[in-house]
This record gives sequence, C-alpha cells and structure tokens, in this order.
Amino acid sequence: MGDKKVALVRNVLAANEKIAAQNSKRFADAGVTAINVMSSPGAGKTTLIAETIRSLKNELKIAVIEGDIQSTYDAEKIAETGAPVVQINTGGACHLDASMIQQALEQLELNGVDLLIIENVGNLVCPADFNLGEHCKVMLLSVTEGDDKPQKYPMMFHTSCALLINKTDLLPYIDCDVEKIRTETLSINPSMDIFEVSARTKAGLGGWYDWLKRLVKEKRCAG
Repeated sequence: MGDKKVALVRNVLAANEKIAAQNSKRFADAGVTAINVMSSPGAGKTTLIAETIRSLKNELKIAVIEGDIQSTYDAEKIAETGAPVVQINTGGACHLDASMIQQALEQLELNGVDLLIIENVGNLVCPADFNLGEHCKVMLLSVTEGDDKPQKYPMMFHTSCALLINKTDLLPYIDCDVEKIRTETLSINPSMDIFEVSARTKAGLGGWYDWLKRLVKEKRCAG
C-alpha cells in the first residue's frame, strides 16, 4: 500500500513538472517574471501584495493570480489596486498546481506585464512541493506565528529564495526571536534573502522592492 502511494505521488509530481515547464516557457516568451508567494493563513500575503503593487505601479506592471480554497475576497482586495487579477478557487485543495496556473493564464493578458505574483493557498506544507513554472518561490512568515517555523517546516525554507518576516510592528507585544528565525533559516538555506517588514506600516519594504526590481531585470534570484 505504501509503495503504491509513493508511486502515485511521483506520478502526480511528474505530471505537474511537465505542465510547469510549459508555464515557464510561456512566461519566458512573454518576458514575464513570475513569483510564487507562500505562507500560512493570515500571515499577510494579500496586504503585502497590494502594498507592493501600489508602491511600484510607476515602475513595474504587475498582475496577480490569487489562489484560495473559496471566496473572492482577496482577489477583490487586489482589484482595488487596479492590477489585473485572476481568482483560482481550489475547492478544498491545499495548494495551487501547475495545471491551475495554466488555466488561469488563459484569462490573463501577459503582454506588457513585468511581474506576475502568484498568491498561493495558505499552507506551510504542500505548496513547497509543487512547481508552478515560476522563477522563484517567496515565503512570508508573520512574527505572530512564533520563531519555530524553520524547524517545523524546513522544506518551505529550503525551496524559497526570499523570506519576508512580516508584522514586525507587533514585536513589542509578542514573544518572537527574529534573530533565531534568521539563524535557523540560513542554516537550512544559506543563500536566502531575508527582509524584516511590516506591510501595515510599510517599514522595511524598500529592500523588498529593490529585490523585486532586480529580479525582474535579471530574471533570476540573487542567491
């Protein structure tokens, strides 16, 4: 039974990789840089993305694919920024896969888009395993989640090329050791770029914006 399950997982991932390669080619042909933003629920992905769009609208044309189990709440929030957005409702699935992105791209005009931000479903396990064809994965971690996440979910940190430690404005009120997060993250992924930010107060976002602009220009992570 165990061998059959392993074989099934391998087949699913192999099929996903094939479609991810097609997505990647589509991004390359359109000159689009794509990032896959992952986090647990409530870490602040949508707020960060909306603020990023508003701050960079005069420098980059940004489009968004919004993933959620159900509802269009986050997509509506992104639409308020004026950015093109396509909603994916997974109907219970805990992550986006390459096929979902391929279908969403049929509803999105990529011509002229510099950066495509894919907001994955809130989950610290499954999204790490599924390639969407993106240039890189970006992880968001709220300080309200505590400082033990690198130990508990190492694959997320291993597969991402940037980590945003969000809601730093709340640090005076909670027990979270940011330096511990940094140290343990870098022990898992020494090339990880780490930013301490608050999407609400906008603190620390300048470094994130510079990183994004460099990524769009070079089409690869600095690490």
